[in-house]
Amino acid sequence: MTLYYEEHGYTEGSLIVFLHGGGVSGWMWDQQLEYFHDYHCIVPDLPEQGRSKGEEKFSIRSSAEKIIDLIEDKGKGKQVILIGFSLGAQITIQIVSMKPELIDCAIINSALIKPMPLGWKFLKPFVKLSHPLTKWKTFSKLQAKVLYIPENDFEKYYQETCDMEVETLIRILEENMSFKVPSDFKLASSNMLVTVGENENKLMKKSAKDIVNSNLNCHGVLISGVGHGLSLANPELFNKMVKDWIEKHSNMEDEKFTSIP
Repeated sequence: MTLYYEEHGYTEGSLIVFLHGGGVSGWMWDQQLEYFHDYHCIVPDLPEQGRSKGEEKFSIRSSAEKIIDLIEDKGKGKQVILIGFSLGAQITIQIVSMKPELIDCAIINSALIKPMPLGWKFLKPFVKLSHPLTKWKTFSKLQAKVLYIPENDFEKYYQETCDMEVETLIRILEENMSFKVPSDFKLASSNMLVTVGENENKLMKKSAKDIVNSNLNCHGVLISGVGHGLSLANPELFNKMVKDWIEKHSNMEDEKFTSIP
């Protein structure tokens, strides 16, 4: 299967690759593409999601392999920045673990690294039963609000939600809930920023702390007043934070940022 991706910005500039979360696709980064117009931006749709639909089944590792191939093709001789949110953040961790020197800067937003086999055992039947609700627009609007989906993107979100088969959703959730930090993550030489929202659940905050403690090149920040989805909830803050990190202004002195204890 060929991975669908779009290229934006200044093709001679540093390379930024954006990896979306589950339940959305590359369009979640539209407000970042406008801001980073002077970078060479690549936005893939992950396997079985968005416009990357085909016979190949989604997994975090196989997705990482495809993104690595894309970066090695497009990023020759360039500074490479990798930005992932949620499911995309897990793939970011997998990539820097598999290719420790490939990525110069990585921004890991809201990555879950606490496997929950028992939780998944009970959740899986619920997912099967509740899946028809995703085609109910009122339910989808409630979900979109939690995820900070802008109103002008709701129809895209709703259509992709309706198009996703229950087997695909289960596969993505199972990968997400069973992911843990690979042993080679400690070897990654990337300059890594790990973020989590103040209003996210305790497991997500614990995950962020453990990621930071797994590699000396990680710096963690807790972002006040936001839940799961900073790049959509407050794109101005997110964009400034990322640009400051890329440009090595790593003190993160904004009043909304607190170092993860």
